[in-house]
Amino acid sequence: MNIRVLRIELKRSIAPWAGAVVLTTALAFLYLIPGQHWRGTTAWTAQWTSMALWTRSLLFYLWPLAVGFGALQGLRDHRSKMSELLTTTPRPAWHRAAKGAGTTAITLASAFALLVLVGAVPVLANTDYTHLGWLPISLVGALALVAGAVLGMGVGRALPSALTPPALAMGALVFTTLMHMSLGRTETITATGFPSTEPNRVSLLSPAVEEVREALVTLSASVHVGQTIWLLGMAATGFALLVAATPRARLIALTPVLAGAVLALLVLPSDPRRMYVVDEAAAELVCDGPVCVTKTHQARLADLAGPGKEALHLLHGALGSQAPVSVRENTAVLPNGSTPQWSRKTVLFDFDDDIIAAAKGEELTWALIAKGMVPGCAPVGWSSFGGDEFAQPVAVGWVLGDLRSLPGTGAESLRRKIDAEARPVWTELKVLPRAEQLSRIDAMRAAALSCKGDAFDALKGGASR
Repeated sequence: MNIRVLRIELKRSIAPWAGAVVLTTALAFLYLIPGQHWRGTTAWTAQWTSMALWTRSLLFYLWPLAVGFGALQGLRDHRSKMSELLTTTPRPAWHRAAKGAGTTAITLASAFALLVLVGAVPVLANTDYTHLGWLPISLVGALALVAGAVLGMGVGRALPSALTPPALAMGALVFTTLMHMSLGRTETITATGFPSTEPNRVSLLSPAVEEVREALVTLSASVHVGQTIWLLGMAATGFALLVAATPRARLIALTPVLAGAVLALLVLPSDPRRMYVVDEAAAELVCDGPVCVTKTHQARLADLAGPGKEALHLLHGALGSQAPVSVRENTAVLPNGSTPQWSRKTVLFDFDDDIIAAAKGEELTWALIAKGMVPGCAPVGWSSFGGDEFAQPVAVGWVLGDLRSLPGTGAESLRRKIDAEARPVWTELKVLPRAEQLSRIDAMRAAALSCKGDAFDALKGGASR
């Protein structure tokens, strides 16, 4: 298809409108609606993989739009009452179908590429870690829009009714919804005994992906391959429906999408831990002495190294041989609802931890001491407020010699609540004999690091639960 033909098709078709709607609605969502995609290390403009995953997550509603616009385009010949006339021309049916499908494909792929480009500009400014591991995520996203539109065109031509486009778009939206709810989720029980759900193999047939929860998580290669097979089968069925002239041919045209679904389900992983995996290259550690961060956040190492070394020095002075010897960004990615895993010899932290994210300068040293003493035992992906938050300022005060208000504690009312709980325990702890202080601190750390007791209760001299 040359430029002249493309220009004519763009004037005659609704493809430009489809591309414009896809691009503008996506940008409106990302820039106008506040959410997790604005915050922290997983913000859509923070780094490359997060940007690719967030733009893919928008296919939850962009893909149904593409399917609906494709169906509307498929009605063009029927609306112009030229179907019978076109069948009498010597030009092959596939040639006419290729022009319309190609124009729509180019427009939607270009719209998605522009969306990625808009995100890429701030990503370049926000991260020093540049790689191409995100590219397959975005390429499969563009293919999903193209395949959905071509399938819609085929169905629109096979079922030439004014109800076909809205019905098909609504059906596609129901499909993506079910893939992220009942049909695409498996119920599980977490280690803490709470019910939860995790994605199953069927959910990967949806072109959309889960919301970005961890900066180091990406999609596995088998997911890319399986989804590509499924989407190519979908596109092949759509194109076959565009050229099919008889009911029998239309039935045969369903073969590619069915075969693609079967082959994709054979390739796609069934274990959630093999769907969303840790990007090993991004998780590689970059260190300044005992202080390490991942390659993804290597630009932050300079600001972290000084406070990290000072925190280790202070912890050693307070705990002696029992003190941690390194500070390291946590690279473990655990299922939602699971119990965190901590180390006695390493201060593990996450840049999205409230106490770390809010800390600057000297406060960062206090925050790292808090993570080394009472790292927090809220189940992964959950938030909590209670014993750990009360124990942290007491533990940091014991190391520093004075009770401090820690960063990231939220509203002033919460600060007052923490101070009201922590100050009496701190007052009692500092007047105890040194041996009793150490005994309570050891009990607190044992409970806090194992997540099998109440750290604050241990500070008060009570038994761990």
